Amino acid sequence: MTQTQPLPRTMLLIDTERFSDRDDVQQAYLRRMLFGIVDRVLLTAGVDHTLRLRADRGDAVMELIDPAVPLTTLLRSLLIDVPAELHAVNRLAASSAQIRLRAVLATGYVAVDEYDGWVGTDLNQACRLLDAEALRTALRERENDYALCVSESVHAGIVRHQHTGIPAAEFNRITVLSKNGPLTAWLHGPLPRGGPAPVATQHPSPAPEPAPRPVSAGGIEFHGTNHGAVANQITGGITFGGPGERR
Repeated sequence: MTQTQPLPRTMLLIDTERFSDRDDVQQAYLRRMLFGIVDRVLLTAGVDHTLRLRADRGDAVMELIDPAVPLTTLLRSLLIDVPAELHAVNRLAASSAQIRLRAVLATGYVAVDEYDGWVGTDLNQACRLLDAEALRTALRERENDYALCVSESVHAGIVRHQHTGIPAAEFNRITVLSKNGPLTAWLHGPLPRGGPAPVATQHPSPAPEPAPRPVSAGGIEFHGTNHGAVANQITGGITFGGPGERR
């Protein structure tokens, strides 16, 4: 079996939210909208069909783009033109036909084999970013129907240098857990509020221990609030005493 050599590529992955919740007619419509939006945005960025390879994933599309296409131009189109396209499509669509998208822009090495299969660790990582809960939650919390994440390589090579139309301050660092270890990426826009609470690095001093309470025959009677009992370990303070009990 022969396989083409890995080549540097720009990877664009775009997925449709809640695609499987729709019926067949609605899914067919959403696919047309998705492909139309991607085609128009890429053409605006100067990416014609000779500069890209497409993989159809039903509710999603993956594009391998020739690295000769300036990444700054492509990223600007993703920041500006995708939201404009979504607004134009959704303002005329019924509520059941609204389309909401999450996208990942990454760079790396990908090989295309004789079966038209795409092979590469960088592509695998981009897929994991697209499926990350942080990106899904960010989209659920937004009103503009769109959430974009870029890989660490795109941030390091492009975003952080403050190119025109690419505001670095609007990108926030996230860490995505995967079976191969954590992945660093950068989310455009505010971090999701629905994510897990940060782990406390400091703990308050323990409250004074109250006087012993009588033990009934049925066990220990406990009143109050446990602020941190997890997996048989207690962190944080514990408040003893019922609401009307004198201390």
